[in-house]
Amino acid sequence: MATKLVSIDAVQVEGFKIETKSRQHVSIVDQPQAGGGSDAGPTPLEYLFVSLAGCVVTIGHIIAKQRRLPVRKIEVHVEGELDVDVLMGKSTATRAGFSGIRVHTKIDADMTQEEKEALMRDIDERCPISDNIHNLTPIDFVVE
Repeated sequence: MATKLVSIDAVQVEGFKIETKSRQHVSIVDQPQAGGGSDAGPTPLEYLFVSLAGCVVTIGHIIAKQRRLPVRKIEVHVEGELDVDVLMGKSTATRAGFSGIRVHTKIDADMTQEEKEALMRDIDERCPISDNIHNLTPIDFVVE
């Protein structure tokens, strides 16, 4: 079994603005101005969807190369709804996460609809991000 350690660091800069570092890359996480942030970057929820969409495109590209499939481009739109009253501490009636996530994928390829759907199933099976969303993954919170 080949394993890979993935890690990032995040630090609050000011207010809701957070600087994250992954390898040599710096990203900003923030909230919209209406939510008290400075809108300097995507929200954590949006980054979850960025991760999912990026994984779908990446794994799709890997599979296409491995199988020599005639895929020219993959486009992804991700959306979902959640009860913001839970994350704001106003309610405990539902869970804090999304009630569902929809991944709309457009595959530009000389393939039938059935072949594209089969490719999407294969992508989902191999995508670590969708796997972590589909399945319960233990989280160990360590406080210093």
